[in-house]
Amino acid sequence: MKYSYIKPRKKSALTQEMLLSFTFFSITLVMLLLTYLFLAYKNYAYVSDTILLKDERALLEKSIEKMKSEIVFIEKQRAFAQKVTTQNSVLKDSITNLFDLVPQRITLSEAKLLENGLILYGVTPSKDIYNFMLHAPLRSIFHRTYSSFYPAQNGWLNFVSTNYTDKEEELDSEN
Repeated sequence: MKYSYIKPRKKSALTQEMLLSFTFFSITLVMLLLTYLFLAYKNYAYVSDTILLKDERALLEKSIEKMKSEIVFIEKQRAFAQKVTTQNSVLKDSITNLFDLVPQRITLSEAKLLENGLILYGVTPSKDIYNFMLHAPLRSIFHRTYSSFYPAQNGWLNFVSTNYTDKEEELDSEN
């Protein structure tokens, strides 16, 4: 006796619904695994970039410190150069003023600049002309002035004038 009009089929545990569910679960697990691998890679890349940036930052900080020390050195050189330039211009002005101070009737043969003084060698027609025209202005500039004369072959007088400034008095006058 037959109760069914169709032939019986073999039944399996993997039905189409089960295969569809298994496929969705598999796709979900693969997507989760890929997401985990992607995030793990990004985390590794972030950590390695952080280490590289820290190393680069340390190098840049060293470079900045080196540049700062070079800037300080250059500023010191600049200050020194300005000081030398100022001293040179003051010296130039002083020499110009010195030669402007010498009258036409007196001839200088040599001038020696010392750190705290001046030595002049020259020829003058007489002691009076020297005393009134050159010695008086030198006395107003220097603290101590000494002059010595000896006769020249043409009847004039050779002179040596040594003039000094006292450093202690210069410091007192500056304060």
